[in-house]
Amino acid sequence: MSKCEQCIVREFSSLKALNKGELLKLAECKSSYTIKKGEPIFTEGENVNGIFCIKDGICKMTKLSPNGNEQIVKLITKGELLGQRSMISEEPVNLSAVALEDMQVCFIPKTEVMRFFNENNQFSMNVMRTICGDLKDADDHLVTMAQKSVKQRLAETLLYLHDTFGINEEDKSLKVKLSREELAGMIGTATESCIRLLSDFNKNGLIELSGKKIILTDINKLRKV
Repeated sequence: MSKCEQCIVREFSSLKALNKGELLKLAECKSSYTIKKGEPIFTEGENVNGIFCIKDGICKMTKLSPNGNEQIVKLITKGELLGQRSMISEEPVNLSAVALEDMQVCFIPKTEVMRFFNENNQFSMNVMRTICGDLKDADDHLVTMAQKSVKQRLAETLLYLHDTFGINEEDKSLKVKLSREELAGMIGTATESCIRLLSDFNKNGLIELSGKKIILTDINKLRKV
């Protein structure tokens, strides 16, 4: 994990703009961690003073409501960076990041990232494009939560998990396994409502349930929903 210039996942993030010399500096200053399933990478309100590069694994970005319910805002997978907005705005992170599976993560200190930001125009543009993309996604999510029914949001989320993260080849189930509480948190509803809708989808032949596993058996019907 020490040679950043040989790391393929950097090609999927703002780090792809760094030259060989900058990558060598990056390798010298970064720290590498293994984050176990269920452990936080950082917690809402924390000052992280740098960015995290996801080398492998998936985490959920969450926010706690005033009544203590967890809202999943988005899922993050390998090749993406965490903490860019907080670093630029010099504010604590406004979301928590928790591993959904064992993860490999690299931490890059703020001092080094800001040096790249100030000296490498392409890198700084990449960072700003990513932040703008996150703002667009937040706008789209707000519209979805306001205008679509819970049933529509569940169908859309199942398709998102299928199209973005894929399926397990052996049983065709969704590769990302979320608890019913986590799935309810993604679509913004009570766990009981999520369980009831999953049961309806199952009865109508749209999906098949096996414990926490979900298999999409009729993708076309889900898209119509």
